[in-house]
Amino acid sequence: MKSLLVSRTPGPVRAGARHGSTAVLVAALLGFFLISLDALIVTVALPDIGRTVGGGMAGLQWVIDGYALVFAALMLSAGALSDRIGARRAFGAGLVLFAVASAACGLAPDLVVLIGARLVQGAAAAVLMPASLALVRQGYPDQAKRARAVAVWTVGGAVAVAAGPVLGGAITATVGWRWIFFANLPAAAVAVVLLARVPTSPRLPARLDLTGQLSAVAAMGALTYGVIEGGAIGFGRPVVVVSLTVAAVSAVVFLVTQARGDHPMLPLPLFRSRVVAVSLVIGFMLNAAYYGGVFLFSLYLQQQRGQTALAAGLLFIPMTALVAVVNLASARLAERFGPRVPMVAGQLVSTAGLLALLTVGGHTDVWAVAALMVPVGLGGALTVPALTALLLDAVPADRAGTASAVLNTGRQVGGAIAVAVFGALLAGAETFLAGMRWSLLVAAGGLVLTAAVTLSLPRARRGTPVRRA
Repeated sequence: MKSLLVSRTPGPVRAGARHGSTAVLVAALLGFFLISLDALIVTVALPDIGRTVGGGMAGLQWVIDGYALVFAALMLSAGALSDRIGARRAFGAGLVLFAVASAACGLAPDLVVLIGARLVQGAAAAVLMPASLALVRQGYPDQAKRARAVAVWTVGGAVAVAAGPVLGGAITATVGWRWIFFANLPAAAVAVVLLARVPTSPRLPARLDLTGQLSAVAAMGALTYGVIEGGAIGFGRPVVVVSLTVAAVSAVVFLVTQARGDHPMLPLPLFRSRVVAVSLVIGFMLNAAYYGGVFLFSLYLQQQRGQTALAAGLLFIPMTALVAVVNLASARLAERFGPRVPMVAGQLVSTAGLLALLTVGGHTDVWAVAALMVPVGLGGALTVPALTALLLDAVPADRAGTASAVLNTGRQVGGAIAVAVFGALLAGAETFLAGMRWSLLVAAGGLVLTAAVTLSLPRARRGTPVRRA
């Protein structure tokens, strides 16, 4: 369920960049695979992590949200950084930082160190995402070959999303959760070796919006902290009220700096386009439903049904196995009927899956639960390719990178906020099942609203090629 992040990297590329293009592609794919994998692979291991390093629901939520929030908050600026220092240098720095942070996660003696290392991982992921695709663009100057290379690049994210829960469960059950992070090291090392064969990337002048970046991090972090802690200790507590106030003030500062700054990281005129604004909301809700669902049912299967981490991971296979196939079906549907059809259909399919999961109880057969989760994954896979293509077709070519980064940022934030909100609902409910059902209703209601809003989008011309997610 990853959408295409289009780089803002330069058009002209030196002839030397044509050599070693395979090394470029494999290195970029490995980087994209790693950062996509680490968004989900930890989820199934949460109960084991809690037993080893301590911490309640709120602490475990930060193991997921710390990564997602920093990833989302820094993504827009990371594209400018990649242009400024060169994609090859940015990618190499991101790989090294990601590997060091992964090692720190695996060696973490307590929950505080683990969360801190996950924050650094998220920062490294934000640098790797735009730089990886920038390298592909650099290595394949021919448009047709570049299109095929980008399609291969997207496989890294799709495979990672599908494999994340399964690999997390398998590694946790066999050698322990710490090896979830240590396993990143050999892949990162291979990517670094391949990077040595990649020509030096050109640099472009790019300004960094430090005020906007700091206020964005403060707004997202304070909001997530307030929701998580509010669910754990109550929303009337002073620390929660202060946190939510900081989030509101930081958001205002961010909007003001983006409206008045000379070099904003998020050009607000983009949102004059109804397509851009609606796409952001849809992307937010899709990831909220998907990542929130994985979070809920990882805990349900292990804490409520006594499944091992490996068994829980295997139960997610039906939900994720057909993502790539449905991506292709989405593209064909959009070419024949226009993008609104697969977008609305996908959101309604996900909604149907969420509502069906309301029937899950304390004794429901676990494979029946696995089957009921399938529509949630397939609905997102049906929606995202058409959504991405519609967005990119609605903005000027020189704004494609920014628009794509906005969509990916919104999706990451959606997943992080869902984990925070669903965790608060679980903590505040009388029973786990009651909290789980309220969470499912919130996600289903949100998708019904976004499906309705999708119908307000302009009809796109049929037969327009649609990019795969």
